[in-house]
Amino acid sequence: MAFKCLRCKQPLRIDDSLANLDQASMDMLIAPLASEEQYEKEVQNRRLSQNTKSPPQPLHTRLIGIKPSPLSPSRSGHGSGNSSSSKRDSYPAPSESFVVLSHSETNVSTPSPVSGTTSSSSITKRKNNRDTLHSVHVTALQPTHPIATLSSSTTVETPPSSWSERLKVANRLFEVMSSKSSVDHPMCQECVDLFIELLREQMNDVSTERDCYIEFLKKVKDSRVSKEEEAELEKQVQDLKLAEKEASEELLKLQQEEEALDEELIALNNELKDLDAQEQEFWEKSNEYQISLQHFQNERDSINLKYDHDVKEYERLQKTAVYNDAFCIFHDGPFGTINGFRLGRLSSHPVEWSEINAAWGQTLLLLYTVASKLKFQFKTFRLVPMGSFSRIEKVDGDSVVSYELYGSGDFGINKMFFLNRRFDHAMVAVLNCLKQLTDYAEDRDKSLRLPYRINKDKIGDLSIRIQFNQDESWTKALKYMLINMKWILVFASRANSASDLTETSDSTMLA
Repeated sequence: MAFKCLRCKQPLRIDDSLANLDQASMDMLIAPLASEEQYEKEVQNRRLSQNTKSPPQPLHTRLIGIKPSPLSPSRSGHGSGNSSSSKRDSYPAPSESFVVLSHSETNVSTPSPVSGTTSSSSITKRKNNRDTLHSVHVTALQPTHPIATLSSSTTVETPPSSWSERLKVANRLFEVMSSKSSVDHPMCQECVDLFIELLREQMNDVSTERDCYIEFLKKVKDSRVSKEEEAELEKQVQDLKLAEKEASEELLKLQQEEEALDEELIALNNELKDLDAQEQEFWEKSNEYQISLQHFQNERDSINLKYDHDVKEYERLQKTAVYNDAFCIFHDGPFGTINGFRLGRLSSHPVEWSEINAAWGQTLLLLYTVASKLKFQFKTFRLVPMGSFSRIEKVDGDSVVSYELYGSGDFGINKMFFLNRRFDHAMVAVLNCLKQLTDYAEDRDKSLRLPYRINKDKIGDLSIRIQFNQDESWTKALKYMLINMKWILVFASRANSASDLTETSDSTMLA
């Protein structure tokens, strides 16, 4: 059988002395437990006897244990008061409100031998415990070899027959010790030390609490009111009652005055309501007049402002060249530009094909927009503006041929092998459309003469094709084309202004 600590559950090794216990050793181990149990029972009996015999005491003396003063009114009565005062005199003082333990009760860990001075009940209890333990373990303590029989006053020391029997004796001893105390046995040395430390902390806390109670009782005793102070307080109470009576009379007078003032205030309020009603009616009429006047002035000012704004907007629109703002044609050194995109390519100034394609897309959109505004229809060709991927369709009856108006990065290689002729056809088609629009403008305006003449695929004697052509010549031809486009923009703007003037005069005549 293995033992372990009942607190930390660690295995324990039982000392050999516990296995060879005799009757005297058992008495020494159990005696403190019996004394503790007997002490607890005596305390309970003492409390029961006090509760049954003594009459109920006042609450303040039961809680704090204050002796009544000999001069208290309870003792100056008739004969029955004397008996009650004598009982109250027997109440313990604050210094006697705790139990004083004897030396034998505080030193329970050190067993004392049984003497003739011990009370008969204690002797009987200890004897019964010893007899019980002896009867339980008589079998375990029986020796296996013959022993000498001694008198009843002596102890028989016989070694146990086996190790298991000795362990059973020790186990039974621990059970008896656990049943007679509030701690389970066995315990290891570390748990015992911790338990002792816990008890010491509890004792310190209780001691601190006791000191607090004693200090509180001292303050209560010191704060008792004397007869002189009591008389002074009675006088102050009488003065306060007299002052209260005078204040009540003054309050009654003030309440009567308040009622009179309330009646006067009600009359004034009624008069004020009549004046407010008259004033409200006057201001309502005044507000109606002011609102009508304000509406008239606002409507007049709004019409005047609208008229001035329309006149200024009309003048501004007459001076505005819409096509010049939408298609800004300018130059950047040897290049012609449209909306900031350069059209052309030089070996000294290389231009990305993405920029060239964007410039061609803007050029084709310009032709398409001007033709739509002038309601001009191109012959043989149809413009399809699509930004950097614009194209021109050649319509010949039912057949339609599409030419891409954009190049790519490998255009130089394709030019050597005549593989990108469609781009040249597209540029020639753009030049053809520009010539048709130029002839239409010159027919409409006899004073209009474009600076560069167009003949088939040439403008100003420079070919617009890129095949079999120098980059400088191709770039200059494109610049000439943009200059002619600028003139067409001016013509479209004039035609727009003339049509606006015609429409304005027609509307005036109709009016």
